[in-house]
Amino acid sequence: MALAYDLVKNRPIYSMESDRTVLEAARFMTERNIGALPVMKNGQLAGIFSERDIMTRVVGAGRAPGTTRLSEVMTPNPKAVDPNESVEDCMFLLREFGFRHLLITDGKELKGLLSLRDILLAYAAEKEGGAERMAV
Repeated sequence: MALAYDLVKNRPIYSMESDRTVLEAARFMTERNIGALPVMKNGQLAGIFSERDIMTRVVGAGRAPGTTRLSEVMTPNPKAVDPNESVEDCMFLLREFGFRHLLITDGKELKGLLSLRDILLAYAAEKEGGAERMAV
């Protein structure tokens, strides 16, 4: 299987500043059909905010999405991998820590966001390609 970055390198990198509200982030995520968002502070990666955070740290906690800042409910200092990390190692991290999203960074530069769905789709495509070759 490919490297982690290979699965996301042709995709735009979305992020949002930590002082923005949960409501703004939720709308942004909905418009782009994404489940998680890197959170930046002064141009540096500060955290990650996901659909799960909306449910557990905002709705479930009774917080107001229109006034709650991402910095208050994001996961700070998220785990990230190098662009050359193998997909297999990423799968291990996702399983080991219970994540569904994994940031890809090159030093301090955000390079992408890999999801469990990305890995599953790549795995399915790889299997389909193998099945097609066997049928010929």
